[in-house]
Amino acid sequence: MGLTEELPVYKASYDLLLTIFHLSKNFQKDYKYTIGESLKNEVVSMVTSIYRANSSADKSGHLQKARESVEVVRLYVRLLKDLHQISVKQVVNINVHVENISKQLTGWQKAQK
Repeated sequence: MGLTEELPVYKASYDLLLTIFHLSKNFQKDYKYTIGESLKNEVVSMVTSIYRANSSADKSGHLQKARESVEVVRLYVRLLKDLHQISVKQVVNINVHVENISKQLTGWQKAQK
């Protein structure tokens, strides 16, 4: 296991990715291949940005990209709830992950300044 996997924010974002993959299996066909794929891609992008921030001398751009991904994920989650693809309980579960990741990224970004 490398250093990245030991980072709490990396682990939290990877856990979110797993959660999203499990939930998307149950989306209606219309949404599974549109919003579902976009959401999965956005979380993969976030995890990738976290990895790149950890292994880069200049972390700020990667951290900013990861934080932007967090906001896009929030938008997709809200949309999926409004389209009745995920339950309120599932939204709460996802938002706990997202908020945890957001706080860690914000702290990391502040520590870089």
